[in-house]
Amino acid sequence: MMAMLLFFTVALSVSFPIKFSEAQEVKYLYIATGTIGGSYYPLGQQLAEIWNSNIPNIHVIPKATGGTVNNLELLRKGNAHIAFLDGLYYYAYHGMGRYEGTPHKFIRAMAPLYPEPVQVLVAKGSNIKTLRDLKGKIVSIGAQKSGTEVTARELLRAAMLDPDKDIQGVHLGVYDTAKAFREKKIDAAIMVGTLEMAGVKEATDQGLVELLEIPSPVIKKVIYQTPYWVPFTIPANTYKGQDRDIKTYASWNILAVHQNLKADLVYELTKHFYAHKDKLEVCRKTMKTAIPENINYILIPLHEGAEKYYNELESQTP
Repeated sequence: MMAMLLFFTVALSVSFPIKFSEAQEVKYLYIATGTIGGSYYPLGQQLAEIWNSNIPNIHVIPKATGGTVNNLELLRKGNAHIAFLDGLYYYAYHGMGRYEGTPHKFIRAMAPLYPEPVQVLVAKGSNIKTLRDLKGKIVSIGAQKSGTEVTARELLRAAMLDPDKDIQGVHLGVYDTAKAFREKKIDAAIMVGTLEMAGVKEATDQGLVELLEIPSPVIKKVIYQTPYWVPFTIPANTYKGQDRDIKTYASWNILAVHQNLKADLVYELTKHFYAHKDKLEVCRKTMKTAIPENINYILIPLHEGAEKYYNELESQTP
């Protein structure tokens, strides 16, 4: 076990340039996940174990990253084959927003995962009651170059706040955000991830924070500007001390691959993803929503290997 942990540690700290080609026989696969303490990283570890145990002649290695923006860059540069992506993938594929002029047409979807709501946390006793009250406060806006940072900036602008002038934004991952609340170094945080994600659960379990509701006009404005978002409600009692529903919005994230991965390989990855999904559900119970029927939530083309799997599945349905 110690040797394996050492191997992963080394793997995560090294860049592995990969040259894609149609005829390439890939033996090592790198999964771009997210920050340690977030939702993607442990899922990436579990997926690597599933695939390594069931698909011969490959070795899958998870990589801790800054999240979606970082993952897209790793895919583009050939430093990852597979990536966890939040709704920002829609803009990247179509060359919109920050990706204007550089559409990422190499992205292909493999599987739907689960909706990830925006979760706004405020320190208890901070007297922050609305988004406007964040003005002048120290706010965690996610790791640098993460999908969370993009989302946080979008939310702040929708609430008529300048993310560069009206708040003191700090770039913290999930784990470091919880730590910063504990050490009273931040007033608030804008986080994106599964319900009961580690960093949010830790902070609420310790009674350090409260959840802030996002007003309906702000939600409507964000959804109008960014069509991959949908209204979402965090049910009461999801977190300790949360005695009411919290209105927010969410996007469906996906597991994506580079278009140049061979179809037969992606077919096998997809097949074993679903065949062993029970293990992924133990890791994150939100993975119950990662079912073939939810490919309707995917907004970009499927990889041909994944499409072959879904077509076969559909043909077997009475």
